[in-house]
This record gives sequence, structure tokens and C-alpha cells, in this order.
Amino acid sequence: MHNVNIFLQGLEQYIGGSQWFIFLLLGTGIFFTIYLKFPQIRFFKHALKVVSGKYDKSHHKGDTSHFQALTTALSGTIGTGNIAGVAFAIYLGGPAALFWMIVTAVIGMTTKFVEVSLSHKYREVDEKGFISGGPMYYMKNRLKMPWLAGFFAAMTIISSFGQGSFPQINSISNSLFSTFGIDKVLTGAVLAILLGVVILGGIKRIAQVTEKLVPTMAVVYFIGALAVIFYNIENIGPAFASIFSTVFTGTAAAGGFLGASFAYAFNRGVNRGLFSNEAGQGSAPIAHAAARTDEPVSEGMVAILEPFIDTVIICTLTGLVILSSGVWKEKIHNQFQATDMTIMADVYDDTVKADQDKLYKFLAHEKELPRFNGDLQVVNGQIQNSLTVINDRSVAEQVLVYNELDSLLTGTVNVVNGNYTNDDVHFKGNSLIHSAPLTAEAFTRSYFGEAGRWIVSIGLLLFAFSTSIAWAYYGGRSVTYLFGAKGVLPYRIIYCIGFFVAAFADTTIIWTLSGITIAMMTFPNLIGILMLRKDMKGEMNSYWSKFKSEHPND
Repeated sequence: MHNVNIFLQGLEQYIGGSQWFIFLLLGTGIFFTIYLKFPQIRFFKHALKVVSGKYDKSHHKGDTSHFQALTTALSGTIGTGNIAGVAFAIYLGGPAALFWMIVTAVIGMTTKFVEVSLSHKYREVDEKGFISGGPMYYMKNRLKMPWLAGFFAAMTIISSFGQGSFPQINSISNSLFSTFGIDKVLTGAVLAILLGVVILGGIKRIAQVTEKLVPTMAVVYFIGALAVIFYNIENIGPAFASIFSTVFTGTAAAGGFLGASFAYAFNRGVNRGLFSNEAGQGSAPIAHAAARTDEPVSEGMVAILEPFIDTVIICTLTGLVILSSGVWKEKIHNQFQATDMTIMADVYDDTVKADQDKLYKFLAHEKELPRFNGDLQVVNGQIQNSLTVINDRSVAEQVLVYNELDSLLTGTVNVVNGNYTNDDVHFKGNSLIHSAPLTAEAFTRSYFGEAGRWIVSIGLLLFAFSTSIAWAYYGGRSVTYLFGAKGVLPYRIIYCIGFFVAAFADTTIIWTLSGITIAMMTFPNLIGILMLRKDMKGEMNSYWSKFKSEHPND
């Protein structure tokens, strides 16, 4: 499994974490921001009026209202990226990663505006009378490139598992297990059944659920996050300063955190920002296509609000909670995952500058250090060999080894190239933590105490479950495009089965897989909207001229 993860990490770094992908993503957003004269600023107030229903007309073609389309799309974006993804970005890149997440969102507001408007313009009605839309339809109907449309639809189906299903239930089950001790298999089984009940009802039932679920969960999480921030109010100034002061310098070693370069923070921040708000990925246009309006640009206006709500507001709140609490650089007692562990042959002290530098370069893949090979001698859980255990990119402390019954081990553990091969043992100790457990730990540093974990667990449950609902719809629309409506039911059954299995699978591999599938969807969508830049500009100018003539005082 460790070798599989190494392969996937290399592939993800080449595809989704590489410079060419990052610059294509940001470059497209920057181009359209300038080309369309900053629509995310000019039309922000108008977008709020559109989503409020002020200009809705019942006779327009579509299955959902503007607000329902927004909440369905938001249910696809507000998920583990807002709780686990922010924590993962800070864990990898330090405070500066949050800055790049926010920058990605501001630029992404324009990208969402463009992709939703174009996809809505070229939507169709499927064989059952439901609206079908998304990038595959403008690729087929306007660009006359059915092969690209087919590729995008196929990648959307795969991404519905790698982004919408697997990481969502995995984060839910881990959070509920760590907070309440609920068995992961039980969590997966119950939620898979509930998921099936919702998604079998189609877009109208999905919209009815998400329009109630999304606002409720956002308000609860917002209030909880503010409570943590006010509890740590004296740290907010330094937290803000750390976000901006390290943007171009990288983050130095602090506590258990061994440091991160500018390039690493930039890559991880942009990558996690995209995972959170999905701007440019082409997923949200599938939900927006169902909105009742005959003006494609009006739905694009609604889409402007998505990255703002998702990333600028919610992700920033999560980031400030983590940074102000200080837990991002603290070593916390936890059970280690095999894919996050490396057993080194030598002894390193992370309070010594020379050792910090060596380990930093090792973790950045800039320098190789000797890894342990052979048998660990363990007595009453304590390792007798002279070595260092690296877990979650930090030097682990007070490490103990346990058997399959969770009792302290006495015996030997075989290690090959720094990775233990015994399936019946596990390690516990103090190290950095990441993803949802990091955010949950931050929420305990507040008025709530240990009950703070409940807010994160319940918030994550609602956020991630709604994301899985939305992505089931995205995948289903893509199945309809490729195979017709007859393929949707088998897809939904497979989707629910995968959702169940991922509840107890390895989280590191799942997060890596999600990075690969994101890039494979995003690339064809960005190329497509760039090719249709003139189409978009003409559509926008026509809409705005018509609107001003009909509403001169608005």
C-alpha cells in the first residue's frame, strides 16, 4: 500500500501539483478577470440580487431556482475542503498556504462566472425531460469537439469518486471515530443508505435537501468558528501577520513544524483552494445548468458568489481557527497511519537547526537520508533500537507499538526501507496531525473544550455528506451524456458502494487520488473556456446592456 501511495503522490505532483497546471489554472482566471474587466467586483452586488430571486420568472425553462442551484453547487464545494482541506494545506505549506487559497478563490470567482455562463448557454433536455448541462455540452455543441466532451464526462465520473465520494465519507468516519468512538464500518453503512435515498430522487429532491442543509450547516459552523477565534483573540493579530509575512519567504521551522518553502506553500495553497471551491474544474456548471432562467449570464452571476462563500469566508475562518489556536505546529497524541510514517536509521533532534534542515530537505524530496532496514526490537511497546520515527512530516515522540488487540507489543517488527511490513501492529505517539483531526483539535482550544470536537464532527458530517450528494448528481449527468439515462441507476448503486468502502480506507491515498482527478477534469475545461473567450464577452455585454435597459434604476 505504501508503494501505491508513493506512485500516486508522484503522479499527483506531476499532474495536479506541477507548475504548468497551477499557472494554467491561475492564468486562466487572471486572463478572464482582465478581459472581462473584473466581473467579480463589478457584478457582486447584482449577483446578490439575482440569487435572492428578485428577477426570477416562473415560465423560464429549468428544474430549480437560482437559490437552489447555488445551494446545490455549494453543497458540492462546501465539504471536507473547508474543514480538512484547509488544515491539510496549512500542515503542508504553513500559514502562507491559506493566503494562496484565498487568492485562488478571488480569481476563481471570475472563472466560475465564465464556465457556468457558457455551460448554461449550451445546455440540453435529456430523454426524460430533465435539463442536462455542463462543459461537455459546450464542447460538443459549440466547439464541435465530441471527443473532448467525452473525455471530460469520463473524468467527471472518476472524479465523482475521487473527490465527491471517497474523501468525504473517509473524513466523516475518521472524525466520528475520533470524537465519539463510532465504528467506521457502521458510519459508512448508515450514511451510504441515506445517500442512496436522497440521490435516487434526482435533482429536484437533491435541490430540496441542499437548500435547507447548506444554509443551516454554514451558520452553525460560522458561529462555532467565531467562538474559537474570540477565545484566542490575542492570537488573531499574529495569525493574520503569519499569513501575509511568509507569502514570499516560506515558513520557518516552528514547534514540530519543520518548515515549508514559498513554492510548496504556493502549490499546496492553490491546489487545496481548487479542491475547496472547484473554480475552473467544470463541476458546478452541471448543477447551475438546471436553474430556471433563459439568460445564461444571470446564472453565471450567481456562480460568482460560490468561491466567495466557500473559500474567502468559510476557509478563512477555518484557517484563523487553526492558526490562532497554535495547534498546527504542536505535536498531538494520535495513532499513526502507515502511509504517513517513515522510520529513519539515524537519530534526529528537531530542536537542532542542522537536523531541522536535513529533515526539511528530506521531506521536500531534495535530499535522501538513510532509512531503517531490519527488525525493530520492541519491549512492552517501547522500541529498543536507536532511530527516529517520522510521522506526519514531524519527528514523533513517545512512540509506542501495539498489537492487533491494542495491547503493548513485545516482539519484533520487520522494517523495509523505512516502512514496517507487519499488518498486525500499529504505532501511537505524539506528532503533528493533519486534515479533520487538526481542525477538531483547534476547536477544543476554546470555550467549548472537548465539546469543540462535536462541532467539527457534526459540521464535517453535514458538509461532506452534502458534497457527496451533489457529486452523485454531477457523475449521473456525465453518465447520461455518455451512456444515456439507462446508465444512471447502476452508477448510483456503484457510487453508494464505493462511498461505504471508503469509510474505512487509508486517508492519505484518498487525498492523493483526489488531486489527480481534479486536474484531469480541470485541464479540458480551462482550454475550452479560453477558446470561447469572445463568445463569453459578447454574451456578457449583451446581457448587461439588456438588463440596464429593462432596469435603468437598478
